[in-house]
Amino acid sequence: MYKTYIFDLDGTLLDTLGDLAASTNYALRQMAMPSRSIDEVRRFVGNGVRVLIEKAVPEGTSAERMEQTLAIFRQHYLEHGLDTTQPYPGIVDMLRELKQKGCLMAVVSNKFYAATRELCHHFFPDTIEIAIGEREDIRRKPAPDTVEEALRQLGVGKEDAVYVGDSDVDLMTARNSGLPCISVLWGFRDRAFLENHGATTFIETPKELTNI
Repeated sequence: MYKTYIFDLDGTLLDTLGDLAASTNYALRQMAMPSRSIDEVRRFVGNGVRVLIEKAVPEGTSAERMEQTLAIFRQHYLEHGLDTTQPYPGIVDMLRELKQKGCLMAVVSNKFYAATRELCHHFFPDTIEIAIGEREDIRRKPAPDTVEEALRQLGVGKEDAVYVGDSDVDLMTARNSGLPCISVLWGFRDRAFLENHGATTFIETPKELTNI
């Protein structure tokens, strides 16, 4: 059994898609731009909010208008990021069971730092102590920096550690960090997509993770 678990957040521990789509479309409407569907937003997430907005705005949008849209998104999401977001079924029990077994856990996310910390503190106050989001002084995933920082804060090395995520970005992050990767099948990407990006180990329910 692994002793250290590094988790992605969106699509892995939390179903954040509704709130991400709502804030995206609020920002787009404020800028008189066309809205995006839930499925479009699902495809856009994974590389941080800047990339999300860059993909969401119409092609040919100026850098200045893109930055304005991003600023509106950030403010709206900070105020409404908890409107519909919830842990996936079984996540809270899985985290508690891992903690009871003495495992160490951290979250690394491309979501901006304040939102990452707020969501983990709100939903997982007793199990996730280390939560690292996008910030100026650390490269975002798939660079290994956030994973290495999480391991440093936990005070452990890569031995007996595993990365858990739902996307191609997570697969690359694990590979760049020198960690095995477990891909979850309840998140934002399906099995065929993950297999096409090199995934080999899958779980269909959170409970399965406690038995690996």
